[in-house]
Order: sequence, then C-alpha cells, then structure tokens
Amino acid sequence: MTDAFTGKLGILGGMGPQATQIFYQWILDRTPAARDQDHIPTLIYSDTQMPDRTEAILSGDEGPVEERLLKDCKILETCGCSAIAIPCNTSHYFADRLQDQLTVPIIHMPRRTVLRLADAGKKKVAILATDGTIVTGVYRKALEAAGIVAYEPDSQTQKKVMSLIYDEIKAGEKGNRHTFAAIDRAVREAGCDGAILGCTELSVYREYHGLSSFYIDAMEVLAEECIKFFGLKPLLV
Repeated sequence: MTDAFTGKLGILGGMGPQATQIFYQWILDRTPAARDQDHIPTLIYSDTQMPDRTEAILSGDEGPVEERLLKDCKILETCGCSAIAIPCNTSHYFADRLQDQLTVPIIHMPRRTVLRLADAGKKKVAILATDGTIVTGVYRKALEAAGIVAYEPDSQTQKKVMSLIYDEIKAGEKGNRHTFAAIDRAVREAGCDGAILGCTELSVYREYHGLSSFYIDAMEVLAEECIKFFGLKPLLV
C-alpha cells in the first residue's frame, strides 16, 4: 500500500447533500485500506446553495448554474485537487464546458457508466434520471455512440421517477417501494436488459432498499473510477 498520494480528490457535492455523504462513504468502503494513510486525501465542497440544475436547463437560464459550478471547481483546483468528481448526473450537461476552463480532469460519470454497459454487452438500456438529464441527452448520446439503444421512459413513468427524486428522496424520505416497482415494471416491459440509475437521489434509494444487478448505479461507477484514478483497485462490495 502506498505511503503517500500525489494531490487529492475534489468532490463537488451538495446536489443533494445525502447523495454526497453516501458517495464519500462508498469511496471509503471500496478503497483497499488498512490504515488512515491508505485512503485518498479528499476535499469535499458541499455547495447546497447551487441552483436546481433541472430547472435551469428546462427554463434556458443556464448561466447562474454554469458560473457557480465553474467557480466551485476552480476552488477545488486551487486547493490542490488533481481530479474532480461531481456526484450529480444533471450537472454533467455542463461538464465539457467546465473542463475547457480547468487544468485538472473532471471524472465524467455518464461516460464512464456507459463504458461499463458496453463492456457488459448491454443492448437496450433505460435511463432513469431527472427531466433535465433526459432533455439534455447526456446519457442518450453516450449510449447511442456505444451502439446501445437508449430507452427514455414514457411520460407517466417519467413523472413517477421525478416524484421519487424530488417529492421523496430530496424531501428526506427513503422512497416509496410501490413507486419504484411501477418504474421497474415499465422499463422491463419495454424490453430493456438494463437500466441506469442516472440520478444520485436514485442512488440514495438503492442504498436504502437495495436493487438487483439489472440496475447500474452511475454514482457507484463514479466512486470506483475515483479510486482507480489514484492507482488503486476498488474492492467489491
């Protein structure tokens, strides 16, 4: 095990706060460490005052969100972070624009997730995410580029996804199993052989309730990719 790391991991969180807490715990759980010094030095900036990303995208008023994301990333960069992780799927709509103005890499959660799906030989995958993430096509474009059919839920199912995210998880609830069961039924009946948990609030739901391997958790992929960035092999959990 290494005695020292070069640089540190920067986590830009707060979108939402519970997801950020779980994300860091997942990094700790998956890091092969026998002592404090074996863990990755990490700086967490939980910017809970970030404007809602979906609202900004759907309204077309993207400027304030993009400016704040860049400012926050610059803070992490200035503090010596050698890579930045953003455990918020919708924020990755802005990732390429942010990356152009940074000298350290943003570990791109959607693209890394799609690479896993391609390696697993998936053919048709459902995208469970906010309206903002769906509208921007962040996952759809990556899936199509990998030769995977992207399935976006019908309007009624998407309303259930948004309700689970905003009315339940973001509101501090653990999420209604019946709501998720209806979502699960819809994507399986559509012929999908997998589904992306493309919102970190859905990752929180999975942490509370557990889900089968039919679902790939983008936030879990990001946690593992952060560990790999620092030259370590993630533990299986």
